[in-house]
Amino acid sequence: MIEVEYLNKSYGPLRAVRDVSLSVRQGDVLGFLGPNGAGKSTTMRMITGYLSPDSGQITVCGSDPLKARNQIGYLPEGAPGYDDMTARSFLAFCGKTRGMNGRDLKAAIDRTSEICDLAGVMDKSLDTLSKGFRRRVGLAQAILHDPQVLILDEPTDGLDPNQKQAVRTLIRTMSEGKAILLSTHILEEVEAVCTRTVIIANGQIRADDTPKGLIARDPRHGLIVVTIPRHLALQAKAAFEAVAGIAGIKLSQGKNADITLELTPAKGAHPATAIATLVKKNNWPVTAFGIEKGRLDAVFRALTMNNTENEATA
Repeated sequence: MIEVEYLNKSYGPLRAVRDVSLSVRQGDVLGFLGPNGAGKSTTMRMITGYLSPDSGQITVCGSDPLKARNQIGYLPEGAPGYDDMTARSFLAFCGKTRGMNGRDLKAAIDRTSEICDLAGVMDKSLDTLSKGFRRRVGLAQAILHDPQVLILDEPTDGLDPNQKQAVRTLIRTMSEGKAILLSTHILEEVEAVCTRTVIIANGQIRADDTPKGLIARDPRHGLIVVTIPRHLALQAKAAFEAVAGIAGIKLSQGKNADITLELTPAKGAHPATAIATLVKKNNWPVTAFGIEKGRLDAVFRALTMNNTENEATA
């Protein structure tokens, strides 16, 4: 439903987007991650038709973005609106610009007001609303016409934890029949709602994978961690080294007088059960035992650090 091929955009000498290619299918929730100035917002503005690329091809629902605008719902960065309008009049205005009127428009406003929990602010002007409520009004206008494609730039920015959870639930609910592209700086949001993740830095795509696939790139992913009293550490290390499937062991200071052993499995090996059996057999009083999941933030930093050339503008 979204196809982007070799997209490029420059602002004078600054190359904000460099040969970006990505695709989003129906049912996908694609998380678009990157540091400030990486090119996320510029890319999303081009996909919506708000900006024209210098080169490259964009197809939305089989058409170029200008022809496909009726199928796009867009929440821009900052959720802009007209301050002197009430939430209700702003949504009515947005609906009318999309050709909606009469009962259909009223029903759409009522529906999105309920979905975005706006009942208490519908007749208040936008300039009196908190950042969180303005964001929810912006989300309401994005879904007002029930589009096939949603482009959401920081959809939960400024929301409290309960509101964030409600928006994430809404995104998951809507995703079955739509293609959703969202940017966020909240990595837990990626794990909570996204089916795929693209990481961009310095205008270039650094990774395109599932959240689980990205987490598996963390060097700590799969590490077996055992914390044991200091006087048993060397004995345990020698025993663990004899277990098949252990590629290496690192010792570090744990809490109090304990030592933590980090066991690296060999590629394709799964020795955790054998390690647990060995601990139990020797009746070692371990204070911690587990397998590291890996961290998305560690992978993000590794892929994006030292790529700050574009941070000023993109």
